[in-house]
Formats: sequence, C-alpha cells, structure tokens
Amino acid sequence: MTTEAVLQSHLNAAREGVEAIMQDYTDRSVLITHDATYRGLGEIRQFFVTLLKELPAGFWDGFEMKRQEIVGEVAYIRWQRKPWFPLATDTFVVRNGKILFQTFTAQTQ
Repeated sequence: MTTEAVLQSHLNAAREGVEAIMQDYTDRSVLITHDATYRGLGEIRQFFVTLLKELPAGFWDGFEMKRQEIVGEVAYIRWQRKPWFPLATDTFVVRNGKILFQTFTAQTQ
C-alpha cells in the first residue's frame, strides 16, 4: 500500500474503532505524543482505547482536515474538531504498508 492509501485507511479506521486502527501498525511501530511514547501494538492499542473512550459522541461529524501533505513515505495532517481540538497534527512514516512511526499532538479546550 502507498503512504496515501495507508493514511486514508487510518483515517477511516479511526471512525470504526480500535481494532480497525490497529491494522495499520506493527509490533515495531512507535507513536510519540506530547506527553508519552508508545512502542509496539500493546502500548499503541492502549493509547487508542483511552483516546476513543474520551471522545464525545458525534466527534467525527465535525472533523475537519485542514492540511494533508504526502512526500514519499511521510504523511502530515493538520486537523481540527472544534471545540475540543482547535488544532491537532499528526505525522506518519509509512513502510511496507504500515505506520512505522507516528507523532501526534493537539491543542485541547
């Protein structure tokens, strides 16, 4: 899968739930956030379990992609979901059809 295809898969999976999201990662994947680093499937799964549990009902209805840039195996997105996330960014490094590295940070209300 191309970087663009993996990114689209990941964005679609986020609406479906943790099991769908985890299909985009491997045991070698690393997710770096503003307050912690998650390594491997178990730690990354726990991050998404917690994140999705905290999202309010209807969160995805107002999700807005503000910028998306893909260069080779790197994808960058800037998005928002007001009022909860007025600014958020993710950067992905995709190899062999999986997210190998990801960074995520968000300004929250």
